[in-house]
Amino acid sequence: MTVTKRLRADAERNTARILEAAETVLADEPGAPLERVADAAGLTRATVHRRFATRAALLEALGARLEDRYRQAFEDAGALTGEPRAALERLAERVFELKVGHRFAVGLPGTPGEEVLTRLDDLLDRLRAAGAVTAVDRAWCRAVCLALLERVHDLPAASPELGGADEVRARAELFTRTLLGALGPGAS
Repeated sequence: MTVTKRLRADAERNTARILEAAETVLADEPGAPLERVADAAGLTRATVHRRFATRAALLEALGARLEDRYRQAFEDAGALTGEPRAALERLAERVFELKVGHRFAVGLPGTPGEEVLTRLDDLLDRLRAAGAVTAVDRAWCRAVCLALLERVHDLPAASPELGGADEVRARAELFTRTLLGALGPGAS
C-alpha cells in the first residue's frame, strides 16, 4: 500500500513538473513538441506521454489549470462578497497577473470557462445593483468586459494610458475606469 501512495505522489509531482514546463516552453514556442516539454521538465518523453497521451490532452490540462487560477482570482478579489467596484479592480489585477504569467495558456480555447463567466456575470450584476453599471444586457456587459480586458492587456508597457506606474496596477485601474465609464451612469 505504501508503494501505491508513493507512486501516486510521484505521478502528481511529475504532472505538476510537466505542466510548469509546458507553460514555459509553449509560451516561447507554441508549436514545440512534447519532447521539448519533457526535457524542460527533466523527465523522459515516455513519462510525459504516459501522463498526456496527446498534445490535445496536455493543452486541455493547461486550460483546466488556468481555469482553476481564474476561479481562485475571483475568491482572492472578494468578487462576490466585497464592495463591487473595489472587487472589480482587485479581480482585474489578478487577471492581468495571470495573463502575464501564463501567456500561452491564456489563449487556449475554452478559457475562461462557463463557471468563471458566470462569476463575472454575477460581479457585473452586483455592480449594477450598486449603480456602478447601468447597462442591463448581461451578454453585452460580459462581451464589453472581456474585450476590454484583452485590449488593456495588449497595450504596450510604455503606453501613456498606463502612466508608467506599476504595470499590473495601472492596467487594472485603466480597465476598471474604462469599463465603468462604458457601462455606467451617463454612458447610455
